[in-house]
Amino acid sequence: MSNIDQAFKNGKAFIAFVTAGDPSIEKSAEFILTLARAGADIIEIGIPFSDPIAEGAVIQQANIRALQGGATIERVFGLVETVRREIVVPLVFLTYLNPVFHYGYRAFFERCAHTGVDGLIIPDLPFEEQDETRPIAREYGIDLISLVAPTSEQRIKKIARAAQGFLYIVSSLGVTGIRSEITTDLSALIASVKAETSVPAAVGFGIHTPEQAANVSRIADGVIVGSALVRIIEQYQEQAAPHLAAYVKVMKEAITKTLT
Repeated sequence: MSNIDQAFKNGKAFIAFVTAGDPSIEKSAEFILTLARAGADIIEIGIPFSDPIAEGAVIQQANIRALQGGATIERVFGLVETVRREIVVPLVFLTYLNPVFHYGYRAFFERCAHTGVDGLIIPDLPFEEQDETRPIAREYGIDLISLVAPTSEQRIKKIARAAQGFLYIVSSLGVTGIRSEITTDLSALIASVKAETSVPAAVGFGIHTPEQAANVSRIADGVIVGSALVRIIEQYQEQAAPHLAAYVKVMKEAITKTLT
């Protein structure tokens, strides 16, 4: 059982996202430790990129701040090494294909394995084009996590049957960002996935309130929150840690209550 599998073993998983290097690599390390200690079951770490096409304005600005502050892939790997000394929570990179290709597929996955990264999400890598990366990822024990969107109906079977780690269920069309309402028929989408695989399904894009988290966790195996956390960091900057902890505890409590 992989580290990511373990995160779903005892119930619903709360998956928290931060952009590495916002406002600094050192503070990102503090924030990741804070999220883990507050109850996050998996932590996604965004590798800053100049053209994060799946991201809304909040995370785009975090990428810009991180890059302007000197964040690089090597510094992000160093960040993982730092936090790995203190936590065993699964860590998943979210990045885009260009940085991975430029680094070199084998070199990138080898470095992930060496530093303690458990999984990788590449939003702009279509499932049909994963042949170059999936075998190398598997060789180094890294779960290549696929996305399932509301428009994926004709491809769900293939995506689900090849799933690793967890499936990232995209709640809404468009980019990441806080939404007041999620109108996608998530029950039907998740049912289609569950018919093909036992790999956990976690829902992201738009979730930011305890009520939304509770509603989603009733039908999914996990809840992914990014923009709301990044907005807290944007607001409080270097003093964001206690505010992140408080938010995670409230969201985790909302999810946990659905199990009783």
